[in-house]
This record gives sequence, C-alpha cells and structure tokens, in this order.
Amino acid sequence: MEFMFAGHPWTFWLGWVWTVSAVVLTTWIVMQRKSPVSTLAWIMLLNLMPVIGILVYAYFGPQRVRRQRLKRWHRRAAEMSREDVTALRDVHQEVPLWVRQHAELILDACGLPVSSAREVRILPSGATTLQALLGEIALAEHHVHLEYYIFEPDRTGTQLLQALTAKVRAGVKVRLLVDAIGSPALLSRRHRRLVRDFQAAGGEFAVFHPTRLDRLRPLVNLRTHRKIVVVDGRVGFVGGINVTDDENELLSPRQAYRDTHLLIRGGAVRWLQYVFLQDWRYAEGDTPAQDENLLPREAPGALPVQIVASGPDSDTEAIHRAMIDALNLARERIWLATPYFVPTEAALFALTNAAMRGVQVKLMVPERSDSRVVSAAARSYYQEMQDAGVLVFEYQGRMFHAKTLLVDQHYGMVGSANFDSRSFRLNFEVAAVVFDDDFNRQLAAMFTTDLAQCRRAPSGRRTALPRRLFEALARLASPLL
Repeated sequence: MEFMFAGHPWTFWLGWVWTVSAVVLTTWIVMQRKSPVSTLAWIMLLNLMPVIGILVYAYFGPQRVRRQRLKRWHRRAAEMSREDVTALRDVHQEVPLWVRQHAELILDACGLPVSSAREVRILPSGATTLQALLGEIALAEHHVHLEYYIFEPDRTGTQLLQALTAKVRAGVKVRLLVDAIGSPALLSRRHRRLVRDFQAAGGEFAVFHPTRLDRLRPLVNLRTHRKIVVVDGRVGFVGGINVTDDENELLSPRQAYRDTHLLIRGGAVRWLQYVFLQDWRYAEGDTPAQDENLLPREAPGALPVQIVASGPDSDTEAIHRAMIDALNLARERIWLATPYFVPTEAALFALTNAAMRGVQVKLMVPERSDSRVVSAAARSYYQEMQDAGVLVFEYQGRMFHAKTLLVDQHYGMVGSANFDSRSFRLNFEVAAVVFDDDFNRQLAAMFTTDLAQCRRAPSGRRTALPRRLFEALARLASPLL
C-alpha cells in the first residue's frame, strides 16, 4: 500500500519539495552573479542531483571571503614605493605607455603598485631554491616569514623546519603559515612533533582555513596556493615551488618536478611582506606590531618589479586580468608555461587572437600531470589553438610544474598561479611581474632549454572514441575544476 499524506501519495510531496528546492537553489546561484558557464553547470548539478549536488556545492561551490585590509601597513609601503618609482624614472628616462597602463591595471585590481629590486634571480629547480632559502635563513637577523600551500614533513621539510627552529632559538622571529588542504601530513598526529618542537622554541605556526566540523560550509575549496618567504623584509622568495621531496632533485634526480622560483632583493619585497601579513592576520587573528624591521627602507634598485596578488576575497581577479592584458599587448612572442591548462573563455581568446595576428605563441604543458582529468581537459583545447597557430609542446618524463609567462622582449611573470579557473578565481595566488630585458632573456633561455625535453603535440591527432569522450567531459567540468 502506497504511503499517503494529506490525501496525496508521497511521490506528490516529493515532487513539490524538488520543485521548490530547484527554484530556491537556482535563484540563489543566479544571484551570485558568477560566470554564465559556471552558473549553468552548478544549476544543472543541483537540479539533476539534489542531495549530492547540495553537498558538492557546500564544499566546492563559489564562496566569498571577507578580510580586513592592513591600511596603515599599505600606506607606509606605498610611500616607499613612490620613492622607488621616482628613482626608476631617473634610470629609465622613457617609460612606454603600455608599461604604465599595465602597471595601473594591476594597481587598480589588487592595490599593489610598481616597486623596484636590486636583484631578481631565477631559481630553476627545487634543489637550487632550497639551498638559496637555507642560505638566506642562516643570515636572518630579525625575522623569517613563510607561507606555503604544500609543506611536507619529509626530508626536505624536516631540514627546513629544523633550520627555522634553530633560528628561533637564536632569537629570530619565525612565522610559518601552511594551507590545511595542501599540508595535511604536517598537521597529522604522526608528524605533529616537528611543529611542537618549532613552537616550543618560540616559533609561531598558523593554518590557513583549517577544516572544522562546526562550520556549516567548510572553506576547503578556498586555498592559499601562495609560496612566499620574506627574510628580514629585504629578501623575498616567490614562485611555484613547494616544500617537498617531490621537488628536490638532490633526493629524486629523475622524478623531481621541474619548477621555477624567484629570489628578489630590494623594495619589491615589501609587497610580498604585505601579502603575507594580510594572510597571517586572516589565519591567526592578529597582526605583528608595526616595526621598521618588517618594512625596512631599501635603496631603490634599477629593476621595475610589481607583485600581483589575487584571491576569492576580491572579484577583480588580478592575476587573470594581468595575464590577459599581457597577452593582448604582445606583438612578437608569447611563451607560456603551466602545469594545468584549463583556460577561461577570455584567456583562450587572448591566446588564439595573438596567434592569429601573427604573434609567435608557444604553450608548454606536461605530457602527464598529476591529474588525469585536468590533462584531459587541457588536450580538449589543443586543436582549436593549433588551428589558430598556437604551438603546443608537452614536457616529457617528469612532472612539469613551472608557471611562467614571457611576452615580447621586456616582460616576464613568475608566480604560483596556474593557467586555469581555479587559480584565477578560487585560490589565493601571488606572482611577480618584471619589466626588464635581461630578465626576459634569462626566462627565454630557460624556456628554450625546457623545449629540448618536449614533444610538439601533433595537429589533427586521432584518438579513440572513449578518450575523446573523456576529454570532452573533462572540458565540460573545467569551470568546476
């Protein structure tokens, strides 16, 4: 006998519940005013799979983060950067209009102005980066600030954490911020002793978006993907390299990720410091007292550098905008390297438009990434890019993890952001833009060296129907990846 309620079978009421929930959820998602493709994908998921869809949306749907801005810190850093720009104008008599406009776009998008550096050194591997980092930490006199997405308690992570603990015991202030999703092993009971020893010595440790059961909508999908180190406010590290044996060629010469990082000396480091302090306040709830040692005055350098930061605390998508604007400015060449290529429609148009107007566009991606779905989604874009004239290269052998953009002869960007929707819209990311011919040449030389390890993706490739279907489905899910 069918269950009845108020004169109607249970299927009648279930239909009404589904209809009402579909209307409410659809209205709610539409009011978020996100991209149409992403909005439609979420509406389909929630309406076709009501229960599972709601759970997926709760964890992975669009979420907005509100964070307090460090206004006094910003004013002080901006004053110093204005002095840098004045000195840069004396060195570079004629600043091209496109440089001024591009820098203004970044400033409007994330509030970080052009500054200067005395040195910007490209670090082409995890082992090189670790050695440079340990060397600068050994010289630290006042503080060391670190923020990482992945900080593994393996041999590489243990070596670094022990070096930091030793500096704490020597009287240096050390603050370490890690992401909860990216660094679960470091936070586990098995390896908690490393962190306890660091804290017992006086080190400060914080976790970005720790997952807690008391949260109705855990922020597990909004991650700090940034890799920032600041030593004494004068030396900074930024790029794509995490703290893990997987990126240390000394421990795994054949399997270690191929990645890129930067070491920066000079005034531009103050903006890496500012980004770190904002993240630290958000995660830990307090801000270090203003101290001249945290934002020291640095003699202006000759290299124009602008830090770009983006994240779900802002709708401006600063890194996304900066990349698209740089692609649109290109007249000679665009060499883009990324481990995850799932472009937005605007980014895809910028790449193909450049190729169609005669710009040499080279895209370097891994042949096999650590995500089959992302690799499949990337390959679904190959043919239309190749039809437009884009040259696609797949890095052979080990995982390719570098995130670099080179435009013409005078523009280079290195950072933590992948060329995908997640980095553009969901993750907290950071990058450095360097307006310098010599830096561009070094970046180009590194890209050319990497090309020797690549295979050019053939145009018009033939694949079996199951693989084509998998790539098509992966592309359909790309707004959610």
